[in-house]
Amino acid sequence: MSTPSETPRQKLLSLRGLLPFLRPHRVMLVSWLAALAVSSSATLFFPVAFKHMIDQGFARGTSVDRWFILLFLVAVVLALATAARFYFVSLLGERVIADLRQTLYGHLLSLDQSFFERTRSGELLSRLSADAELLRSVVGSSMSIALRSAITVVGSAVMLAITSPRLAGLAMIGIPLIVLPIALSGRRVRGAAKDSQDRVADANARAGETFNAMHTVQSYAREPFERQRFSSAVQRSLAAARKRIRMQSLLTAGVIVLVFGAITAVLWVGAQDVIAGSMSAGTLGQFVLYAVIGAGSVGALTEVWSEVQRASGGMERISELLGEVSQQAIPAHPTPLTHPVRGDLRLEHVCFNYPTRPDTAALDDFSLHVAPGETVALVGPSGAGKSTVFQLLLRFHDPQTGSVRLDGIDIRELDPGELRRSVALVPQDPVIFGTTARENLRYGKLDADDAQIEAAARSAEAHEFLSALPGGYDSELGERGARLSGGQQQRLAIARALLKDAPILLLDEATSALDAQSERAVQQALERLMEGRTTLVIAHRLATVLKADRIVVMDQGRIVAQGTHAELMAQNGLYAQLARLQFDH
Repeated sequence: MSTPSETPRQKLLSLRGLLPFLRPHRVMLVSWLAALAVSSSATLFFPVAFKHMIDQGFARGTSVDRWFILLFLVAVVLALATAARFYFVSLLGERVIADLRQTLYGHLLSLDQSFFERTRSGELLSRLSADAELLRSVVGSSMSIALRSAITVVGSAVMLAITSPRLAGLAMIGIPLIVLPIALSGRRVRGAAKDSQDRVADANARAGETFNAMHTVQSYAREPFERQRFSSAVQRSLAAARKRIRMQSLLTAGVIVLVFGAITAVLWVGAQDVIAGSMSAGTLGQFVLYAVIGAGSVGALTEVWSEVQRASGGMERISELLGEVSQQAIPAHPTPLTHPVRGDLRLEHVCFNYPTRPDTAALDDFSLHVAPGETVALVGPSGAGKSTVFQLLLRFHDPQTGSVRLDGIDIRELDPGELRRSVALVPQDPVIFGTTARENLRYGKLDADDAQIEAAARSAEAHEFLSALPGGYDSELGERGARLSGGQQQRLAIARALLKDAPILLLDEATSALDAQSERAVQQALERLMEGRTTLVIAHRLATVLKADRIVVMDQGRIVAQGTHAELMAQNGLYAQLARLQFDH
């Protein structure tokens, strides 16, 4: 994060983060610089041609035509070079920001679950959209304008000195008056710009959170409340933007007054020299054009400076994300899993606290062994730690003490991707992507053919309702599967897990949203799938775990009992209490 003690120059250095994204496009960068050099040269040559047109074109006995032809040729060169410059720099901006977005998105996908638990998704989307768009504007436009204006300012200053050293010396007096307000206001403008972007991110995060919870929002009739909250966020964003715009406007107005005031004073002196005969009208015209070109370039630099200040804030925020490091150590040389994977799972003396709840133990000295091919059901009250076991087995988190082993190998020594390819998960709240049913199913196995997809759907009792959709398997399901019922979404998630065909199954209340008829059919499919596979089942409905090889009862992050249904009922402990509460009703 930037600190108040940083100078504008130090803060501007955050744009150095763009350099790695510029390097792959060297040819386009060089082409842009070449076109920029030609267009700047043509701009600086134009006043010279104008001078000769006045001094020689109107002289007695000479033809004015060739000077107008020269002016036109300079204009043609300027037009072509400017068009080439615009093409190359605009395309460069698009490519650089496309690479930046892809890199940032890929980096975010590599971060662990703890990062996403503490970061709002709307804020991340703002970085990928609003901040990246600011940088696209800088690379594709502002950077070109800044460099062109800087070259033109320097070139104009040199040509002013060559044209009339005396008038140029007078003009130099006004330069400190122009540069000083830019330097003094830079820090304030950039601070206002970063604050403005932060407020935009807040508003986007608020909207994203609401859209993801529309069912709850509308069921509680909280549309007016959410409208007010979003309106407040937008108003804060608008206030920050208004402050930034006001500062930029005052800076621009001040610079223009100072620049043209200085030019007017210098030109008045030049006009006196022409009247006195010590300077030709063409020379004064040349000086005027160079002064106007230089002043316009200074004005452009002023506006671009504000844009660059804003973009440096955006790059700073993106760099913060790119600097995020996963808290989970990925082994440089991971231990390979034996194939086929046996599915022997061991949790040994595991203690774990979620990063967001460091004072509460989710698992406390937890030990569990699941033999290859065994089906183990985890039961217990909410908050007992059942889902946490799944989180650790998938290595979404690492335990503070103890170890989790697969086939005798500590999963911290494995490649996380290889570990997770060995596990099929059916979550309690299935995730349905906003695409077709076929592509949602294929997520379980990306190279699956249509026959395999249909077979998995039939096994999960999903084929009938999928075929009945207007477009069949190619029907769009809407965002988060909005066109399917809860039970249909769950059957689709089961079909996806069936298609993955992994040696380890994690079923998190996989049949909770099914009616009795569908549950029976899906249970049969799951039983066929479980054969020869290691299966862990989380169930609140005890009827779904009666056929498990072993039932593990959890409470407050510990195992309090385990055995078959009959054995646990005979113990008359927590399991028996839970069972009576359900079966007596």
